[in-house]
Amino acid sequence: MKKYETIIPAASHWSLRVRRGMQMTLTDIEGDANVGMVFYNPENLLERYNAPDTLKGQHTFKLTKGHCLYSDMGRIFASIIEDSVGWHETVSGNSHASHIAAKWGKRDYQNDRNDWMQNGHDAMLVEMAKYGLTKADIAANLNLFSRVGTDADGNMSLVEGNSPAGSSVTLRFEMDTLVMLHTCPHPLSNAASYPKKPIAILLEKAAPVAEDDFCKMSRPENQRGFANNELYYLGADMSTDTGAEA
Repeated sequence: MKKYETIIPAASHWSLRVRRGMQMTLTDIEGDANVGMVFYNPENLLERYNAPDTLKGQHTFKLTKGHCLYSDMGRIFASIIEDSVGWHETVSGNSHASHIAAKWGKRDYQNDRNDWMQNGHDAMLVEMAKYGLTKADIAANLNLFSRVGTDADGNMSLVEGNSPAGSSVTLRFEMDTLVMLHTCPHPLSNAASYPKKPIAILLEKAAPVAEDDFCKMSRPENQRGFANNELYYLGADMSTDTGAEA
């Protein structure tokens, strides 16, 4: 079985078109990493990850094993089939240059080269530009490996130590998906120095989705999401099976 493995350095960005039926395992090598991630439909870039629908449709605030990651068309980009962390968030967005400068000072590549401090917003824009996407196309992103909590007044803060070294999460892709990610700090990070946390990626073929699949059966909404995916790919599947044009 063919596999693809790579290391994404700290404060970097990366993207790949991932075919449905593949799975991606991300590993937090050193602990306390943050992976900003967002999805687009490569055949229709107007369809992208929808954080509100993902949360409200599954009656949750956190994301973990059993949850599905929805598009704004009611389809499922990916399912979380394994997770050793137990809590990933999708409400805080990306860090911006102003966040980085306020917490750790201002550095840029022109003056500081590899010692500069990238922010998630700009990292995502650089990656998006490769596909003709602009600031207007930014969608609310996942922050894998990160957990947020609230105080009595509703103020959010980043929970330290949520992801020990070696923690991993596996996404099974239910659609062809354009995956974009960065390894820049979480916008609520209060680390004493700019966090530089690399991650590992393993991409391989996933097992077929069983009728009693845990993600599919965890919520009635997910069963409808999988049905929406089946309808979306019906023509392509029939063409493959019969050799006829859809």
